Amino acid sequence: MTLGRTGWTTLCHVETPTEPAPRGVVFPELDGARSTSAVGRAVVWAALSGVDPDGARAAGRAENWHRDYPQHFRRLVESGLVSPESARRIAEDGLAELHRRMRWIDGDRDVRLADLVASTPQAPRLSTVTVEGAAPPASFGLPLDGRVLRGAALSEQLDRWAGSGVLEPSAAAAIERVAEHPEWLSLPGRTVVCLGAGAEIGPLHPLLSWGATVAAVDLPGPDRWRRLADVAAGSAGRLIVPVGAAGDGVASAGVDLLTGLPQLGDWVSALDSTLVLGNYVYADGGAHVAAAAGADALLMAVRARQADVVAAYLATPTDVFCAPPEAVLASTGAFARRGTLARSAGAVLGVLTRGRALRPNYPPLEPGRPGIHDAIVRQQGPNYALAKRIQRWRASAEWADGRRVSLNVAPPTRTRSVIKNRTLDAAYAGAHRFGVTVFEPDTTRVLMAALLVHDLLADLPTGAHPWELEADQAIHGGLWRAPYAPRSALPLAAIGGYPATGRPRRAKG
Repeated sequence: MTLGRTGWTTLCHVETPTEPAPRGVVFPELDGARSTSAVGRAVVWAALSGVDPDGARAAGRAENWHRDYPQHFRRLVESGLVSPESARRIAEDGLAELHRRMRWIDGDRDVRLADLVASTPQAPRLSTVTVEGAAPPASFGLPLDGRVLRGAALSEQLDRWAGSGVLEPSAAAAIERVAEHPEWLSLPGRTVVCLGAGAEIGPLHPLLSWGATVAAVDLPGPDRWRRLADVAAGSAGRLIVPVGAAGDGVASAGVDLLTGLPQLGDWVSALDSTLVLGNYVYADGGAHVAAAAGADALLMAVRARQADVVAAYLATPTDVFCAPPEAVLASTGAFARRGTLARSAGAVLGVLTRGRALRPNYPPLEPGRPGIHDAIVRQQGPNYALAKRIQRWRASAEWADGRRVSLNVAPPTRTRSVIKNRTLDAAYAGAHRFGVTVFEPDTTRVLMAALLVHDLLADLPTGAHPWELEADQAIHGGLWRAPYAPRSALPLAAIGGYPATGRPRRAKG
């Protein structure tokens, strides 16, 4: 579900007489404005308050949230590293504040999102359209550079990626295991609800090809739904879509997650299967936070009626994570092995940029300790960071309760949402010069769908701390094991990558 700015201005700006009244999941109004920064700052403050009062005060006093947010999102990870209990407290307090702050508006009804979850109002029922595929199930194969890898070729590629640090060895092992168990691919007895069914790296296409049942939720739009119906009809799977009561087949399908939350809660809860609720929604600006909050509220509403629902997410690699000691060791080794030219260039650039360029990925650490890997990209903004952190917080809370959950770090990928930003497009084009591999959507989509299958059918993972579960099976494209801190190499990667994008370089910025 890719939501543009059009139609969402009420989430982020002051109301004017010409703007439509806000509906659905929205930010609270304060002094006539709906400020995304005020909510983000308050949620981070609340998340830190119980375990790191100094960090909470620093976040609460931040004067320029758009400039300062990376340090506070890093502090959330650092403070949670103290103990599993600290990580759980941060997650639960942050989610509670989010649900307390965000609002649900429908006509004269204006309530906290938390209260909507507790007492969902009566909502018009959605109808269901089902598309049954007639093709035989596809075997597992990984598209890469115009080929489809299976068997020995797949194993060799996974070994190369693990050996060069593109992914963690646990990710290669999990994908190998899925390839060895073709009976897993159709996810028997399960229905995967894809919020944002049209997402470029969401699992809908691979799952349908493998014969799985997928319930697709996305915005209305006849062309979108005809395309998805055609994909389903040509697959081995089963596609279930919600339509309005007066709907006219698949062409009239689609529900807005933000304004149709109560109806979706009823519709998803009524699906006759063990449910997997996957959030693959992307949106611009504050709408991304609203969508993440709405998806989390939907999970809670469904959980109240189906206790065994499993949450699923794709974590972004451009965030702050705890990297395992093996990754830290590989990165520091790569930095130490730089050639003479790289060392000289690094020294010169370090002086010219006052130490900001080509810094090592990690500071000196005691052997065996995890490192803080900070790959936040400022251009993506604080709303993107918060929306993705909401998903990680929910996964941490689920793990703490002993529930099955699927959250895996997806690799840097040339999706439309990335390459529309000229700086990120250029940085991705030049990333290989700094030890980072950028994937195409077709490859990422299958890799992440395979990890989802593994998470649903393999034994429950064990870990003493949530950071270990987040790091398990990570496909980070080499970011964690590269020699340089991402933000210290990003501008240079962008400069080198501009020619490959066909875009002119800006004089400034």
